[in-house]
Amino acid sequence: MLIAALPMYDWPEERAQVDRRWAVLRDRMRSAGIAAPDALVRRNADMPAVPGGIRAADGTILAPDPASLPPDGFDLAVLWRHPALLFAETCWGPLAHGLAPHVTVVGQSDYGPFEGGAGPDYCSAIVARRADGLAAAPSADGRAVLPLELFRGRVLAFNEPHSMSGYMGLRRDLTAEGPGMDLFGGHRATGAHRASIRAVAEGQADFAAIDCRSWFLARQHEPAAQDLHVVGWTARSPGIPYIRAAALDPATAARLGHVMAQH
Repeated sequence: MLIAALPMYDWPEERAQVDRRWAVLRDRMRSAGIAAPDALVRRNADMPAVPGGIRAADGTILAPDPASLPPDGFDLAVLWRHPALLFAETCWGPLAHGLAPHVTVVGQSDYGPFEGGAGPDYCSAIVARRADGLAAAPSADGRAVLPLELFRGRVLAFNEPHSMSGYMGLRRDLTAEGPGMDLFGGHRATGAHRASIRAVAEGQADFAAIDCRSWFLARQHEPAAQDLHVVGWTARSPGIPYIRAAALDPATAARLGHVMAQH
């Protein structure tokens, strides 16, 4: 049994649209002879059990057996390392921190429809309460737009430290400017972009970096976003990649590569 997931923009309000996206891609895969699953994985209980845990070729444990985890949780680190993974979205941050040897990148999303996006590349919007700073547009050449003095001594909310869009991209840009992340007076981990938006709106933090597609969704679905505006942008980065298990059988991997080349 192969599994697939599209977790990066799977907001509750967008679930039907995400399912429609998968149905189109699933049917293309099936037409190519791939046993693509009917539905997407959205919780630990949806993943096939791996008795003894998920292991590397040398026997090293990479991740726990999904059956040992809370059934209604969703551990993405386990999903991304699952040997039955046919297709999923991930982030370049985890790929740079240990995931890359266990998966193969098979494509990227298109960010062209969103402000701050350019084909497969995107910028993150740096959001603040409307009383802070001036509204800012992304630069035409994809360079960072950073109100450094506005950041000084204030608190940054971020989803998690291995997120390119929420943390690593901003750290890269601030390091290039000189001050680095020490420019902020504090950092608040929230676990999700949507939670970071709420933290800023509620005054628990002053800024957050939100990838342009998530910011687009927030403006449609998250009431707290109405209290915020964009005061800066990170530099353009490659958008989220699509991956498969590196150990996927060669015939299926070849068929998937053909499907994605036409996608």
